[in-house]
Amino acid sequence: MTYKSRKRLALFVLVIGLPAYVVFAVTVMSGMMNRDIRLPMPVELLVYITLGIAWALPVKWVFKGIGQPDPDAPPQD
Repeated sequence: MTYKSRKRLALFVLVIGLPAYVVFAVTVMSGMMNRDIRLPMPVELLVYITLGIAWALPVKWVFKGIGQPDPDAPPQD
């Protein structure tokens, strides 16, 4: 995948994918809260931490090196 396409994909993930994941995570957590039995606080904290980290693992390769200059660009004099 070229640098330019990875940059576009990273932007898509941040603008479209991340808000969609936030809606998913909020739906999951509100579904857990609406039941009659609530999870213990340490378990709930673990779920929040897991959901907070889980979004980045599948797309980590997209963001690697995005902040660096384009390696395929011709050298600038």
